[in-house]
Amino acid sequence: MRGPEARPPQATEKRQRAERRGHFAEYLAAAWLMAKGYRVLAMRYRTRRGEIDLIIRKGDLIAFVEVKARKHEGAALDAVSYGAQHRIRAASEVWLSRRRDGGRLSYRYDVVAVLPGRLPRHFPDAF
Repeated sequence: MRGPEARPPQATEKRQRAERRGHFAEYLAAAWLMAKGYRVLAMRYRTRRGEIDLIIRKGDLIAFVEVKARKHEGAALDAVSYGAQHRIRAASEVWLSRRRDGGRLSYRYDVVAVLPGRLPRHFPDAF
C-alpha cells in the first residue's frame, strides 16, 4: 500500500502548480476588491470547520469570498459546490464568533472568478 507521501512526482508537481495558480488568483482577487473599495481583513482563513479564501469589509458589510480560477465564469460558479458552501459558512461562523462586533455586522457570501486574460469578476451574494 502506498500512502499519500508516496505520490508519483507528476502528481506532486501538478498539485504544486494548482496551489500556486490558486494563490495567485487569490492575490489578484484581493487587489481587484481593494480597487473596488473593500478592505481585506484576512486571506486563507482556516479553522477546523473549513477555510475562507478572503474576508473583506466595506462599511458594516463583511463578505466571505471564495476565489475560483477557471477558464469560464460558469465553471467558476459551478466549482463552489454545496459542500464547499457548507464549509465556508461553518468557518464564517467561527470568524464572526471571535469578533466583538460580529453580531452587529451584516454579511454575505461572494465568489470571485479569475479568468485567463480578463479582469476578475465579482459575484456578490453568490450563495
